[in-house]
Amino acid sequence: MEKEKALKNFLEIPYDDLEVMNLKAEEKAKNTSPAMLEKEYRAYLQKEKRIKAVTLCFTDLEGRFHMLDYDKKFLLDSANNLTFDGSSIRGFSQQHESDLRLAIDWGSVRFLPSDIFGPGKVIMFVDVLDREHKPYISDFRSQLKLYTEELRKKSGLTVHTSAEVEGFLVDGINSEQKYGETGSFQFISTGGYYHSLPLDRLRQFIDRAAEAQRAMGFKNEKDHPEVAPSQFEMNFSYTDVVRAADNVQLYKLVCRQVANNLGMTATFLPKPFIGVNGSGMHTNLSLSKNGKNIFYNKQGRDGLSDIAWNFISRILNHASEICLVLNSSVNAYRRLDPHFEAPNQIKVSPIDRGSMIRIPIGNEKSTRIEVRSVAPDANPYLAFYTITKTGMEGRPLIKDKDKRDRVRVLPDNVNDAIKLFKASDFVGKILHPVNQEKYAEYKQMAADRSPKALGTLLKASEVVYHHEVTNQVLWHKF
Repeated sequence: MEKEKALKNFLEIPYDDLEVMNLKAEEKAKNTSPAMLEKEYRAYLQKEKRIKAVTLCFTDLEGRFHMLDYDKKFLLDSANNLTFDGSSIRGFSQQHESDLRLAIDWGSVRFLPSDIFGPGKVIMFVDVLDREHKPYISDFRSQLKLYTEELRKKSGLTVHTSAEVEGFLVDGINSEQKYGETGSFQFISTGGYYHSLPLDRLRQFIDRAAEAQRAMGFKNEKDHPEVAPSQFEMNFSYTDVVRAADNVQLYKLVCRQVANNLGMTATFLPKPFIGVNGSGMHTNLSLSKNGKNIFYNKQGRDGLSDIAWNFISRILNHASEICLVLNSSVNAYRRLDPHFEAPNQIKVSPIDRGSMIRIPIGNEKSTRIEVRSVAPDANPYLAFYTITKTGMEGRPLIKDKDKRDRVRVLPDNVNDAIKLFKASDFVGKILHPVNQEKYAEYKQMAADRSPKALGTLLKASEVVYHHEVTNQVLWHKF
């Protein structure tokens, strides 16, 4: 083993050094032009002989995370002409228009823990371009970047986001793929909120995943077992909205790999167990201008400014139409069950956790809104784009005095959510009719593989045909 390591001599960086390097890279990305970033990282890759490959990653329309490893020398020679077959990615281009391009976002570089990703690699995100080198309409990382850059240039606004992503740790490797055979998941811990033995399997998993994320520049804040047995959550810091979405994808990737290394599966199905709380991706969001949080007003109701209240009002008004984006799977609608602190009520509250939007306690720096109805299997780029654009451009909620005591609720099944999504002119306007049609089509394909009524038993179909579960061969056997 030592001889093999000496022969290969690929880059392996200690965790403490990794954290310093990744935090410096994040700061550099904020203050350096794209051209200078490319020049610097090209020089670094050429100089660092121990790097063998660069992993480039992107996310499809439904939220699946895709990665390609490029030989370093090839990448440096061909960086401006990287292409791939978009027709092989569900939700991207059709067969007759298959070729798409990849544009490296050099400022997104992360230096990687070798025990998770293997030695000798760095990772970067890419934006997907069409044949004419324009941002591809169904790549919502590109669309989110475009929209937030437009907000910054036109109005001086910056969107800050963080996501609290919950998941479950279950026994065995590839437990989701095997669900059709086993018919159940097995808890690895029966503890609850904040409770685990220091070295039990759940705590070991949380510790290892959190250490890796900290080394990757996540700026972890806290990590702990969640309310349900075998459930976990690791919180990382507030940042600009594109990096926040990148963090969600890397968070889930690291969790899955660490769990796999330990002989378990990290699942982000919203409700893999009946009778206990499901998992969410509470999305915290605020707007700033010239470094000042414009959601804050000390004299405002619940400490919020009129800008924040208008933002909330627009989201509430369009909540049912955009529900499919935030709750994108058959299984997600099991989570919107009022018996388990479900955020299914279309209202806002500083205290009621049944509200889809909560107002956390905050000050002039930390004031934000928390959209609680987002599921952990949502495409983070698409979800953050939709929430932001709805809050900025939607129609405000008009209160009907005759119905003020009647609380609306979100759809309780995916089929109703699809109908509302497809019928919405507003969704077509903010997402583009092409994306509205494609997204609804793929969600309907999944819905048609499950019974229309959810019932009280978890069905194998809602697991094995889930968009994040890599069971591609099954789709052709249905």
